[in-house]
Amino acid sequence: MKIGWIGVGNMGKPMAKSVQKFASEFTVCDLNQESAIDILEAGGNWAETPAECSKDKDIVFMSLPMPQDVEKVCIGESGIIETVNTKSIILDVSTNSLSMVKKLHKLFEEKGVEFLDCPVSGGVIGAINRDMSIMVGGDESTYKKIKPAIDSMGDKAIYCGPVGSGTICKLSHQLFSALLLGITTEVLASGVKAGMDLDTLVSAISKCASGKNPPFQNWIDAKEYNFEGNELSFFLELAAKDVRLSCEMGRENKVPMDLANIIEQKVIEAMNKGWGRKNSGIVRKIIADRAGVEFDYAPGGLA
Repeated sequence: MKIGWIGVGNMGKPMAKSVQKFASEFTVCDLNQESAIDILEAGGNWAETPAECSKDKDIVFMSLPMPQDVEKVCIGESGIIETVNTKSIILDVSTNSLSMVKKLHKLFEEKGVEFLDCPVSGGVIGAINRDMSIMVGGDESTYKKIKPAIDSMGDKAIYCGPVGSGTICKLSHQLFSALLLGITTEVLASGVKAGMDLDTLVSAISKCASGKNPPFQNWIDAKEYNFEGNELSFFLELAAKDVRLSCEMGRENKVPMDLANIIEQKVIEAMNKGWGRKNSGIVRKIIADRAGVEFDYAPGGLA
């Protein structure tokens, strides 16, 4: 199977390397060729443009940071749409906006090309270890046809429904993660400020029903939070994008987003401190600082 891959950043690169092992021919494209050196050394081909990368391919994957990046790669100058043929299938594994996914699906559909939204969850470590949750939206028969290629990234793929369904599930998950992070920090800050030792507080809550969720497990498993120089971080700037898109999706459907709006403001506040390239979990520090408490931060972010 001939496969093209566009975008080899922190998340894209390990996923691309997994898919490369599945492909009979693998071509990669990125703004920075140095990011793809090990892929090229493993037998991959380099493409200067998305159009070149997608030409004569069975599947074209995209893993890009922002919706506007996906749009540019698909329909901009030297974009995928210039060379892709009706036998090709486009998979967007980015966390995209619902409106952008539907727009691109319509444009590719007019050319007779299948487009699936296929966002992933699991963070960089999950991408490296092929331990990814993969949420797929699009034509079900197309999904079944290329499921082996999707499974090469991780074995937890789920078909969510028509195009856009994967994105709805991913954005819902991202907002849920952000809310849990904020609530967890506020609860612990309140307990510490009232006089409790953090470890004792965490241990007590973790034995109760509500304390058995992943944010609390992060506090149990790791007490040191090092934001600096962590290449495996899920950057705050990406988390901010995901939370914004999640809130927009709710507002567009006339859902009151009261709690979501609060956590979005915390994320914006953290961004305004210049923390965009730090681990997304640093949002905890905003809440703790406002409470006037200090405690260690577990390294779990919003991915």
